[in-house]
Amino acid sequence: MPQPDQDKLENNSPFGGAVPHLRPAAITDVPEIHELLDEYARMGNLLPRPYSELYRHLRDFFVIEIEGKVVACGALEIFTENLGEVRSLVVSKQYEGHGLGKHLVQRIVDEARQIGLRRVMALTYVPGFFHKLGFRTVAKDTLPEKVWGICVKCYKFNACDETAVLLEIW
Repeated sequence: MPQPDQDKLENNSPFGGAVPHLRPAAITDVPEIHELLDEYARMGNLLPRPYSELYRHLRDFFVIEIEGKVVACGALEIFTENLGEVRSLVVSKQYEGHGLGKHLVQRIVDEARQIGLRRVMALTYVPGFFHKLGFRTVAKDTLPEKVWGICVKCYKFNACDETAVLLEIW
């Protein structure tokens, strides 16, 4: 199995000969991660994450870079010994539709499996994307670790319009 910092993704013609590189995030990536997340937050597709939170959770993140620029990111947040979440999954608009999000989710699920998690969930506006990766839609109340740990603090708590999806990995 290749090391995470050596994961080269297959080259697809839309990248102009550049090879996407999937790796754990580095401290120097935080400004680019913030920029990506902020773009989606402004559209209402993601909750904003301040720099301080990104620095605190840096080890949760994986990025894909093309020619030295971070063009996609995603994180694995751990709630309990049994449940983790795919969080902050974004792909730069310029690179959408070429499998980068799929590669990130697969890497995050591999990480979850390696550390012994049994389930990985996500809250999403695009459940079909996750369904293609083996996740199934579930009721949010089946995920109390997420709902009472994180969601309760969200301004959308009483009117959440995201779909909960879950992947059993054991």
